[in-house]
Amino acid sequence: MNKKTNSGLKMICFNRKASFNYFFEDLIEAGIVLKGSEIKSIRDGKISIADSYAVEKKGELVLINSHIASYKQASYSNHTPDDERKLLLNKKEINKLIGKIQREGFTIVPTKMYFKKGKAKVELAIAKGKKQFDKRAVKKSRDWNRDKARYIRKSS
Repeated sequence: MNKKTNSGLKMICFNRKASFNYFFEDLIEAGIVLKGSEIKSIRDGKISIADSYAVEKKGELVLINSHIASYKQASYSNHTPDDERKLLLNKKEINKLIGKIQREGFTIVPTKMYFKKGKAKVELAIAKGKKQFDKRAVKKSRDWNRDKARYIRKSS
């Protein structure tokens, strides 16, 4: 899933599940602390952020449950695939995010990961969970739009 866009961004992975399960309130770009074997594995595209989220630990934001597959060529200096990874943000941004997630029902979810000028970046969303009826309404409108396009194509 390596796409190169005109803005100099090279997409690594995209969290499709997040937009279905959450309403996004705000989007923020953050850097991520990685080891050498982790960045090599990411360049190969062996990463998953589908079930990951960010929490506050000791005044820092940490990405939890992101899976970066181990890099075969990094023999003894390899990383553990499900480590916690520190997110790089300004202190002001961290305090703003912590303040927002203190409110009821909000969480920090990564939406996509990409390279920007050679550095790995994560787009974080301050999100509120959708209820079951919200998810059904989204699915219903998506199906209707697909059927509507099909009808228009057949009629013309």
